[in-house]
Amino acid sequence: MDTIDKDISWYALNVRPRFEKVVSRNLRGKGFEEFLPVYNHRTRWSDRMKEVELPLFPGYVFCKFDVTQRLPILMIPGVNCVVGIGKTPISIPNTELDDVRTLVQSGAYCEPWQFLQQGQIVEIEYGPMAGMQGFVVREKNADRFVISVNLLQRAVAVEIDRNCLKAVLKPKSATSPEYASNPNVLVR
Repeated sequence: MDTIDKDISWYALNVRPRFEKVVSRNLRGKGFEEFLPVYNHRTRWSDRMKEVELPLFPGYVFCKFDVTQRLPILMIPGVNCVVGIGKTPISIPNTELDDVRTLVQSGAYCEPWQFLQQGQIVEIEYGPMAGMQGFVVREKNADRFVISVNLLQRAVAVEIDRNCLKAVLKPKSATSPEYASNPNVLVR
């Protein structure tokens, strides 16, 4: 019996937009352990303010199950797939979901946040530096926006509010690798 328990892990289910609560309820009804972290968001309507409960990870519900027995889960209306690489589902470490669970249960205000990795290329969305592209570095408990002059092999950093940054898929400047591979560029 112990070998069966070892195959049971937490997985993220990709679900149809706005179907998170329906999928969560159906998983619970079928006897699966599910986790749908939510937060309260104040929404302004034309005549009033209303507090609504929204998923912390829109489009995803977490479920604990044996991945070899996933067909009943995939048959639930609204479930698109089990998240993974290609057709191979990847489990989520218990510690990550425990941290999310602790955060939600703490009562502290939390909300979805854009995932930015250190060193990731970002663009400033608003403010006096709007439109600039660079990358994010975390130093001394502060986020810094760094721009580089590759030709000189120098960089400049400025402390910045993370709220004004967005991830960039394709850089628009000469900081990309094709610039560095140009034979006409002299690097000392």
